[in-house]
Amino acid sequence: MGDPSHPILVYDTTLRDGSQGEGILFSVEDKIRIARRLDDLGVDFIEGGWPGANPKDSEFFRRAKQLKLRSGLVAFGSTRRSGVRAEEDVVLQGLLRAETRIVTVFGKAWDFHVTEALAIDGEKNLALIEDSIRYLKSRVDVVIFDAEHFFDGFKGNPEYALRVLGAARDGGADFLTLCDTNGGTMVSELGAIFGKTALRFPGTPLAIHCHDDCGLAVANSLMAVSLGAVQVQGTINGIGERCGNANLTTIIPNLMLKMGRSTGISQERLRSLQSLSRLVDELVNRSPRKDQPYVGMSAFAHKGGVHVSAVLKDGRTYEHIVPEQVGNQRRILVSEQAGRSNLVAKLADYGILGVDPSDPRLQGLLGEIKDLENHGYQFDGAEASFELRARRAMGEVPVYFETEGFRVIDERRSRGGDDKDMGAEATVKVKVGQGQLHLVGEGAGPVDALHTALLKALEGAYPGVKNIRLADYKVRILRGGGTKAQVRVLVEWQDETRQWSTVGVSDHIIAASYDAMVEAVNYKLFKDQAVPAQ
Repeated sequence: MGDPSHPILVYDTTLRDGSQGEGILFSVEDKIRIARRLDDLGVDFIEGGWPGANPKDSEFFRRAKQLKLRSGLVAFGSTRRSGVRAEEDVVLQGLLRAETRIVTVFGKAWDFHVTEALAIDGEKNLALIEDSIRYLKSRVDVVIFDAEHFFDGFKGNPEYALRVLGAARDGGADFLTLCDTNGGTMVSELGAIFGKTALRFPGTPLAIHCHDDCGLAVANSLMAVSLGAVQVQGTINGIGERCGNANLTTIIPNLMLKMGRSTGISQERLRSLQSLSRLVDELVNRSPRKDQPYVGMSAFAHKGGVHVSAVLKDGRTYEHIVPEQVGNQRRILVSEQAGRSNLVAKLADYGILGVDPSDPRLQGLLGEIKDLENHGYQFDGAEASFELRARRAMGEVPVYFETEGFRVIDERRSRGGDDKDMGAEATVKVKVGQGQLHLVGEGAGPVDALHTALLKALEGAYPGVKNIRLADYKVRILRGGGTKAQVRVLVEWQDETRQWSTVGVSDHIIAASYDAMVEAVNYKLFKDQAVPAQ
């Protein structure tokens, strides 16, 4: 059995395993942003990807060196190939070039895979595992071994699966991770196998990595912890290949709030769990699951009748934890009273303190947010848009400029023969101080042209705006169908010192983009403490 006093290490693999889910595609900017938030949460390990496998992961590790993460950044890859020396193996050398102090490598623990997938005999597999880990351990601080298909391998040939772990241990692995790669192991099976394995390797740190093909990844992970696992691997929101991975947004609060286990995540940082969950969903361009435990919008939602009456007297009547412990909030679906205290707390995050919940400005802001969300706005992935509205409600944001319209011409330009190029021209009308400006900009597309025209119109009065760059752009269809569907755009911006996100919603994709762009400029001017033009 596990030692209840031993802290559990949280190993996040959202950026690598999570990205293998169908329809999920992270940009380098997305990965950087998620890594920062995972670090803020306090996870122990952040698996960044497979360096050398694709240019994006290699670029991520290059840029991640500048992040100064407190969490351990992990490079992931396989053991060396059969017949290739470690010093010459492309994968191992790629891992070292990532220059992380922690490396995770996986190897086959199922003899079926060894003979069928690798087409080598079992002894050669053991040798390449031990040799790869010994080579890496002499060059990095920590080596983690992921025993791929361990539970299926154990069910088919338990002695060989255990010998695989032995080879990794003999090579110097710091952790042995037991993987339910196919996600098909029942909780009782996993418990029995994990218990036998722990007896075979007393004193060796064991980890657990589960997939969710039977809907049991969280339960299996917690079972392993109860039997001695000291590290749990998973992804935010359980994203990943096929049916996904073990869901850390469920595992972490279960460990801390239900099982009484300590992690590297403080109770205070646990309050950011819901916002992290929503951010990842926004970046992968999918709607958050309302019924997701702990972090879903419906997790603490109550609708009428006896439940509402009771929960307003004491939340314990129908809530298994205090919602704010994970950054969520109680929602009384038939009342507008829900949300004010949460809004006051959100304002405090921006340094707006001492707002009375009955303040009419707060009531107006709450009504505005509810109305905008009803029309498709989503502020969890667009912090700058929310902060602007909050500060405007408190009377803190001056009027820097007023927009009076725009026009865009999008065209395909021939460059001779069949070679064609796209281009766009945009015209914006803005009022700055007492003057009206009418400027034209060109760009590779309509959004780029609008960006050029708007900044050109404003840079005379506000020179700092010329440093605003569009870093990422996502579109989601909200409701309706065909070309008239309502859309939401989430845009990531950056200048020389900061990054921020804004959101726009419209049945016209360019109008939504322009609204997000205007908010981005206003946000920068406010943060730069610009003086409004006269």
